[in-house]
Amino acid sequence: MRLTILGSSGSVPAPGNPASGYMINSPDSPSLIMDMGPGVLASLQEIQDPSDAHVTFSHLHTDHCADFASLLVWRRFHPTKAAKSRNLLFGPQDTPNRLGRLSSDEPEGVDDMSDTFAFDAWKERQPLLIDKFTVTPFRVVHPIETYALRVEEHNTGATVTYSGDSAYTEALIDAARGADIFLCEATWGASCDGKAPGMHMCAQDAGKLAAAAGVKKLVITHIPPWVEADTAVAAAAQYFDGPIELARPGMHFDI
Repeated sequence: MRLTILGSSGSVPAPGNPASGYMINSPDSPSLIMDMGPGVLASLQEIQDPSDAHVTFSHLHTDHCADFASLLVWRRFHPTKAAKSRNLLFGPQDTPNRLGRLSSDEPEGVDDMSDTFAFDAWKERQPLLIDKFTVTPFRVVHPIETYALRVEEHNTGATVTYSGDSAYTEALIDAARGADIFLCEATWGASCDGKAPGMHMCAQDAGKLAAAAGVKKLVITHIPPWVEADTAVAAAAQYFDGPIELARPGMHFDI
């Protein structure tokens, strides 16, 4: 199983770094995309055919989903690489309405995307089979409906947990328990000083969660361009003694 960072900037895209987007691959299976923030579709084109992928959303803030409307254009209208069949789409309950409004021709309309995606809504801690993976959503703490996603490959047991956007919550310990990679947001950078309550984390929080969950590797992500990212690894290492990396676009991890 391979995890690829398509974009890791938090809240907005940065020069050379799209907003949130991650891809998981297993041989002889469509890819699994987790979130599609601004710029992610361009990164995806550099790696593979965007039509050959299932899509999942942790939540529906624009820095995590804005490129989905462009993906629909690619899947429907590309002259040679349009999607030949439907793929799967998973997200919060309101996903078809919220994202359908992004791509509708009418000001108050909702684009029916069922021609190219089959949608199902996350149900708290209910595992779903997506080709070679089992994906389990864990409700986390954010101003809108948001889920951490635990992805397990059937054949190998390799596991990646993605925190989504969340304040510190013990639900993330359950989601990440024993994971090979914990892809965890740290929007506040190294320190939690001045952090808004009920949303986002800092690298210290990420380190604490990684240690409590017993993960094998922590990958810190979702840091905005106005935050000093390079100090985040050292801050997380105060609480987690395993390997830590800062997510950067184009990185991949083989598990």
